Amino acid sequence: MSDYLQITTVADSQEVAVRLARSAVAARLAASAQVVGPATSIYWHLGELGTGQEWQAVLKTTASRWPALRAHLLSEHPWDNPEVTAVEIVDAPEAYFDWLKRTVAPAD
Repeated sequence: MSDYLQITTVADSQEVAVRLARSAVAARLAASAQVVGPATSIYWHLGELGTGQEWQAVLKTTASRWPALRAHLLSEHPWDNPEVTAVEIVDAPEAYFDWLKRTVAPAD
């Protein structure tokens, strides 16, 4: 696995997505986050096909901080079973990776 990850989660309002993103960055579990939306989502939920408006939070972190970030997002998210997914960042300028690693490093 790459040492660097892009995490996504979604929420039903901009306010919730911003709260999740801000709390993760403030805790240094993510180096940065962007909130994007609204987006129209089509999904299965409780056996029914649904359509709704969602906001996506996209966060960047390191593989070592991912378990804590996942736990944070799951505990802070208002949904019982939220999307919290990770994909590897396979390439970026080395200076970006250095910044990301320094930003999420736990304080001594």
